[in-house]
Amino acid sequence: MSLNIHNTLSGKREVFEPADPNRVTVYVCGPTVYNHAHIGNARPAVAFDVLVRLLRHIYSGVVYARNITDVDDKINAAALEEGVPIGAITDRYTKIYHQDMGALGVLPPDVEPKATDHIEEMQQMIERLIEKGHAYAAEGHVLFDVTSYADYGCLSKRDQDEIIAGSRVEVARYKQNASDFVLWKPSTGDQPGWHSPWSYGRPGWHMECSAMIERHLGQTIDIHAGGQDLVFPHHENEIAQSVCAHDGACFVRYWIHNGFVNIEEEKMSKSLGNVTLVRDLLDQAPGEAIRYALLAAHYRQPLNWSAAGLALAKRNVDRLYEALRLLDGVVLDEEPTPAASVVDALSEDINTPRALAEMAALARTANTASDESSRKKAKADLMGSGTLLGILQQDPDAWFAQGREVDHMEIDLMVEARNAARAVKDFAEADRIRDELAERGIMIEDKPGGTSWRITG
Repeated sequence: MSLNIHNTLSGKREVFEPADPNRVTVYVCGPTVYNHAHIGNARPAVAFDVLVRLLRHIYSGVVYARNITDVDDKINAAALEEGVPIGAITDRYTKIYHQDMGALGVLPPDVEPKATDHIEEMQQMIERLIEKGHAYAAEGHVLFDVTSYADYGCLSKRDQDEIIAGSRVEVARYKQNASDFVLWKPSTGDQPGWHSPWSYGRPGWHMECSAMIERHLGQTIDIHAGGQDLVFPHHENEIAQSVCAHDGACFVRYWIHNGFVNIEEEKMSKSLGNVTLVRDLLDQAPGEAIRYALLAAHYRQPLNWSAAGLALAKRNVDRLYEALRLLDGVVLDEEPTPAASVVDALSEDINTPRALAEMAALARTANTASDESSRKKAKADLMGSGTLLGILQQDPDAWFAQGREVDHMEIDLMVEARNAARAVKDFAEADRIRDELAERGIMIEDKPGGTSWRITG
């Protein structure tokens, strides 16, 4: 079986071949922790969580790193506004990010490096770049000289001369070229900083990821992923500084980027007032429904987020849990593995829409399975495939009960009253009780062994 992924660097789909099949290395750009995560932040976390799950299904050893950016001008502004150290802001929102992503079924990475824990590594890389003639110090700053790297623009497919000539970056007097980017910058009295050979200051954003990748994964990694908005300048600058710091060694073999999230057909932005927070969505729907909605579009394509789409996702997850609940009495002999059809779908550039369609087909098969062997296979396929996609991770009864206040004693008494009415052939009363329970999402099931009830979707 081969895994095919779209490599942003080449602009085409390629067969994934890790440098070391026993140690597949993956790095995903994580959050800048100064505010609550919105649905756009959640998309790469969920999409690349599926990628890592798939890689772990295929390969015996996967090392997955997702960073925390905990020093940034936005963090500084939030800390200044509240009158607290930056750590008070970053600790708070890191915890909230973990809670939100956990609610969406996102597994924690193997390594979660924080920028502030890697200042020494960043300074060491900056020193190497200066020594090799790729960076220069000026007025307390250190800047990368983009003209020193001939392949600058290779990821974003931009011509270097055009980048330099058309740069919109403010031209500071200490810059040799307008497009030269900051590796280190001085800090004023109210800004966080660290001592360095150039100034009391802090690192540039791009330097963080390069240094943390080198520290935890090595000079060359297999996969680097992130949002489409990071292609330029962030990932372009990462390539330039990392390749130059390592004497031309390849930095990343496969680059993967997810598309933007729009809200009800409009761009998500503060000015439009439509920034949609994960924590608010979790008040509207279960995490698995939100996750399903995020996976309903291919990761590389734009995703239109809508209330109708979320409601549809919830109904689709309900159907999968209904199928799983029909197999409640089936005992599996071993750990379930994903169905080949779902693995095949995901192996074609993480095609989650197709994989979800295959899940629906598995549910239909489960609904009609009759003999013990086919029921076992149906349950194993559903559960194994669900684990690969990060859904069907609950007991079906718990799924349908969440968010509902159900008085079990009251329901039991109503069921007894219905049985008593049936016993005296008062079918009108029995039907009335049944209908009342149905309105409350309770389904009655009359079986030879007695009457039972369950919560429905």
